Amino acid sequence: MFNYPLIVCHHDFSKCDLSVDALSKNVLLVRPHLQTEWANFALVEATVQALRLMYEVPHTPDWFVLLSGADYPIKTAKQILDDLTSNSYDAYIQHEKITYETYKYDDRPSILWQKNSYQRYCTKSFSFHYSKKSLAHLNLEISLEHPLLTKPFLPFSKKLACFSGSQWFCANSKAAKYIIDFHSKKNALTLYYSKLKYTDESYFQTVLANASHLKLQNDRRRYIDWSDGGCHPKTLLMEDLPNLLASSAHFARKFDIDIDSNILNELDKIIS
Repeated sequence: MFNYPLIVCHHDFSKCDLSVDALSKNVLLVRPHLQTEWANFALVEATVQALRLMYEVPHTPDWFVLLSGADYPIKTAKQILDDLTSNSYDAYIQHEKITYETYKYDDRPSILWQKNSYQRYCTKSFSFHYSKKSLAHLNLEISLEHPLLTKPFLPFSKKLACFSGSQWFCANSKAAKYIIDFHSKKNALTLYYSKLKYTDESYFQTVLANASHLKLQNDRRRYIDWSDGGCHPKTLLMEDLPNLLASSAHFARKFDIDIDSNILNELDKIIS
């Protein structure tokens, strides 16, 4: 579709095998692979390692797109490239500032995920457990929420705000090299996130949104349908095709060839 672009793939071989002999020459594999788990920091590490490999080779790409095996393009290559090159943005990434005021005082149901983000990234908990069963009723957990109380334990400040959003994004080489350079240095932010869950929905947002030299568009250019509720987005079917084509997104997710392959066949006809 993009004339055999450079593709860097991270595959967790501990989860299942992958026939690498069938891969074309433009595909590079991250070696050794990382053992990944849902919501684990290893997902961030795997992404950074893939970026590092992508930008170590000659003729590095102007743009990269983070994709999973459940993503599929919904625009032609020309439309995607024209969109990226005709704007002055360095990255298309959903990023919302996570604040105590929103967490504590905003009651709108539409921003529940921002409240969850504050709970995940901006609070500090301490647990006290007694080894003797007879004292188990005295076990105690304390959670600090106000910034004045959490300040000694978190990397965030007035100069370094916390951001959160969808893990799926695309960015140019300038942003990619900044991520690689930032991550390679020993810094409090990376160390802090390495001990948390759900970091793939905040780490890159926080790194990029606090970089004053980068221009971000608060748009992931990804079509995702959360209308079914729950922890996973809707699996896209033929009935979703009109909405996909009307979207400004470049890619969509999630697709499943075992549930509906017709939607993929139809998209092939449209974007080829």
